[in-house]
This record gives sequence, C-alpha cells and structure tokens, in this order.
Amino acid sequence: MKKYWIVSLLMSLSCLAYGEADQGKADRLGVDVESQEMVDPWYGFNYQMFEFNQAVDHYFLKPIAQGYRYITPELIDQGITNVFQNLGDVNTVANSLLQLKPHKSAMTTSRIMFNTTFGIFGFFDVATEFGIERDREDFGQTLAYWGLPAGNYLMLPLLGPSNPRDLLGRVGDFFMPSPVSISIDSDAARYAITAVRVVDVRADLIPAERMVFGDKYQFIRNAYLQNREFLINDGVVEDTFSAEDDAFLEDF
Repeated sequence: MKKYWIVSLLMSLSCLAYGEADQGKADRLGVDVESQEMVDPWYGFNYQMFEFNQAVDHYFLKPIAQGYRYITPELIDQGITNVFQNLGDVNTVANSLLQLKPHKSAMTTSRIMFNTTFGIFGFFDVATEFGIERDREDFGQTLAYWGLPAGNYLMLPLLGPSNPRDLLGRVGDFFMPSPVSISIDSDAARYAITAVRVVDVRADLIPAERMVFGDKYQFIRNAYLQNREFLINDGVVEDTFSAEDDAFLEDF
C-alpha cells in the first residue's frame, strides 16, 4: 500500500508544479521557447519540473551529499557505491534474459558471484579486475527492445530525466523482486537503504558537475537522451561525449 502512496505523491507533485515556462525568464536567459518545443514538446512542464528538482537539490540533497563526502573516507564511499552496483546487477540479469541476451546475463551473473564472494558482498569490484565489465540493463531498455516507442522527453519530479517508456520501465523495475526486498522485511530498513543509495549517487556526481556547460537544462536533456540511446543499442551509436563523461552519463 505504501508503494502506491509514494507513486500518488509523485503524481500530485507533478500536477501542482505544472505550468507554462515563464516567458520573461526565458527571454532573460536567451531561450527561444518555441524552438525548444519543436524538439521538446513538453518543454513548459519539463522546465518547471527541472527548476523544482534544482531547488530540492540545492536546498536539501546536495548539502547532505557534500556532508556525506566530507565525513566518508574515499575507500568506504567507493565500497558503498560498489555494493549498490552489485545489487543493481541482479536487475541487469533479469532484463538481459527478457531481452534474449543469454551471454550478457551469464556474464553479469559471473560478476555478481565474484563480487559477492571474493569482493565481500560487492564492497570490492573484483569482477572488473578479472576483466568482467559491468553492463546495465533495465526494464525501460527491455520495453525498447520489444518495440515500445519512447515518446517525448519527460522531466519527472525528484526522479529526473525520463520519457513515457522509461517511466513505465521505472515502475517495472520498482516492482521487480530484488535482494533487498526479498531479504529485508522492515519497510524502515528498506527506506533507509534507498536514502543512502540516493545520497551516495548524488555525492558521486559532485565532481562531475564541472562537465556541465552551457544551458544546464539542455545539457542534462541531451546527455540523458544520448545515454539512453547508447544503452538501448548496446553502445552501437555515434557518441559525441568523451570517454571521461561515461560515469556521469550513466547516473542519468
């Protein structure tokens, strides 16, 4: 029941924040709203959501992430990131099978086995050292594999860049059984783990903020669309971003 309450809350926030882009502010920033809407039909709504997310990040999430980085040793920080990535690999195994990619599923299963055993429950990423690179598959990619169109770009409250297909994919991933949901009965513990994961991801993005240039909204939108195309096509796309940007793009 609580899961449905969370989804309802996010939808309520979307409705409350909906509105046309402020033309006066757009003029001051030198943004042509009409031209934006040609490539981003929901630009008015998306930009409002973007500003809402920026405010939440500026006043709440980023200060917490900065404090987290300040008090957490680099080894511990990287270990926590590795643990969450190891847990996320379970989702990759399931979606690789749904996309009829048995080799990728087998390789990711090997990663999980190596990292969970030799890497102490994923704290150390020994699989990468053994030459087993990390892949990423989610239910949004599975829907794309089976031909569901993406739809227009969509900025979600709190959740960030998306589109209708990836939003449906997020719902599928949310309800997909995971090691945390299976092994932990306490809702409070699961919420605490989710909170730590959000803070850890935001903390890891702080050094990457230097890569953002030009209009931040357009940069994030283009980076998200580029990265999703890259993932859906298993890397077979024209990549306009440098190799050092990969970690930054992946967190979208």
